[in-house]
Amino acid sequence: MQSEDFFFQAFIYLVAAVVSVPLAQKLGLGSVLGYLIAGVIIGPFGFGFVGQEKSDDVMHFAEFGVVMMLFLVGLELQPSLLWRLRMPILGLGGLQVSVTTILVAILGMIFGLSWQMAIAVGMILSMSSTAIALSTLKEKGLMKTEAGQSAFSVLLFQDIAVIPILALMPLLAMKNPVSHAANGLIFVAATENSTSLPPLLQALLVIGVVGGIIVAGRFLMRPVFRIIATTRLQEIFTATALLLVIGIALAMQQVGLSPALGTFVAGVVLADNEYRHELEGDIEPFKGLLLGLFFISVGASINFNLFFSQPLLILGLVIGLALVKFVILFGLGRFFKIELSQNLIFAFFLAQGGEFAFVLFSFATQNKVLTSDVAGPLVAVVAFSMIVTPLLALINDKFVQPLLTRATPEREADEIDETENPVIIVGFGRFGQIVGRLLIANGFKITVLEHNATQIELLRRFGWKVFYGDASRLDLLRAAGSEQAKLIVIAIDDREKILQTIELVHKHFPHLKILSRALDRRHAYELIRHGVDVIERETFASSLDMGVEALKLLGVRSYKAYRTARMFKEHDIQAMYEVAQLEGDEAQIIARSRQLSQDLEQLLRTDDRELKQDIDRAWDITELKREINEQNNIKQAT
Repeated sequence: MQSEDFFFQAFIYLVAAVVSVPLAQKLGLGSVLGYLIAGVIIGPFGFGFVGQEKSDDVMHFAEFGVVMMLFLVGLELQPSLLWRLRMPILGLGGLQVSVTTILVAILGMIFGLSWQMAIAVGMILSMSSTAIALSTLKEKGLMKTEAGQSAFSVLLFQDIAVIPILALMPLLAMKNPVSHAANGLIFVAATENSTSLPPLLQALLVIGVVGGIIVAGRFLMRPVFRIIATTRLQEIFTATALLLVIGIALAMQQVGLSPALGTFVAGVVLADNEYRHELEGDIEPFKGLLLGLFFISVGASINFNLFFSQPLLILGLVIGLALVKFVILFGLGRFFKIELSQNLIFAFFLAQGGEFAFVLFSFATQNKVLTSDVAGPLVAVVAFSMIVTPLLALINDKFVQPLLTRATPEREADEIDETENPVIIVGFGRFGQIVGRLLIANGFKITVLEHNATQIELLRRFGWKVFYGDASRLDLLRAAGSEQAKLIVIAIDDREKILQTIELVHKHFPHLKILSRALDRRHAYELIRHGVDVIERETFASSLDMGVEALKLLGVRSYKAYRTARMFKEHDIQAMYEVAQLEGDEAQIIARSRQLSQDLEQLLRTDDRELKQDIDRAWDITELKREINEQNNIKQAT
């Protein structure tokens, strides 16, 4: 490829990403679907800016994004975490691959495939897209949830399972040809030297390379990074990080193994390294860009001619693949007791083919396991299933999860037997508990209302008396003793529920003083406009305390730090009440907020000068008193 052609294609890819992804995000489709749609638009079946032959170099370049992604995934996996996830990885992941392989193989034989072909297709289609699933889960903030952890375990097992699948594939061949690897960078890019070695020597070479990666990561890289860090040149550290990833990828290619798997192993080995965060920070921008280019390349490589020539077959296979994998994943989730809403997310996000399939199908075809007539349509099916995945996630978010929430039967509120307490606390999480403990420590009795059944069970195990119920209901507030109480503390984290409860209290219990938690500054504005007596932003006080400690560590004297914090708090609260009156005028709110910030800086500078003058005057008076005392002592002595 000539350099001008490469630059033109790179320009087209970047323009497509910059235009399509923000639009997709604005429409709620997610960045992954935006990249895939961008690829379709610029590809040979869209505007034709990027042809199939010309885009090969960009595709191989972009595939390196998956390699980097798995390296970063490995960096997040400390050995202790891997050991803790061993049951989900081996149990959930192993069963998913095994059951999917067997069921797809049976369906393949029913439709006329030989048992060798059917098993090969089953193994390949058991893979899900690590790139799409992890990117979408991270984008939606689901990685730490039960669904995210389960999906991660399955994807991790699938990545590891690629090696035995590659080893088994030649054994399924109709004949016994010399093994040829595909050219893809993601999994296998073996050279003739590696594939021509005797099997025993090849196995020893593989073990040696993997062992070398582990040993180097554990014992050699720490001093290397320490030496590089002493240069204090960020670009050298970045170059070292890229050199590490590329070097491992090349080493794995030379022995006919997956570069992505090799970098993943290296990431796990380096997970305990003190320079892990620097590595993540240096590689993350490259990973994000290259991964986006990979998704665009996938979209551009979809063979729509094949789809138009056999639309019912391709569409039926896409639906069938998604349905089979969804049923298997959902069933396994039920078996492993994953909560229903989380189980649906888990099944929706993994019900697709994976990027592994593109190279594995090519590998199987070259090894005479599959014919091109079988592999060709299945490659298109995998590509279309990857495009459909963000749509499935969107359907789950917009329709399935809300429906599930509405379908959940509402638990009856508890019968409240405390109606004489002066304080009612609504919500007893991390915010409400601190208020409640302080009141109890000072001898005041409280009535606690909580709407989270799981939280109630936890609190009751610790000895707290908590009543289940929704405080935005008038009957529950009456039952809690609102007519006799003096205060109501609203400490829940639901904006709408907070406002509903406030309006209800104002209307039916106007004597109650309302103290409410504000989730942020804009929420505080709403509460001010609703006439709440006391408003406390949930992170304001703790942030202010940390600011005081920061000032002290920077050499500011304690009295000055506390005085500054007190002035800052008074000014900020006054400013918050003032800006709250500018409802709806965004430009005026911004302008007034900037002016108030400038006023605060001026106030603190003025106070600093006055404080110094007061200290100087106090010092002069102290000196004068000392001199007078000395003179008096002299007079008395004489």
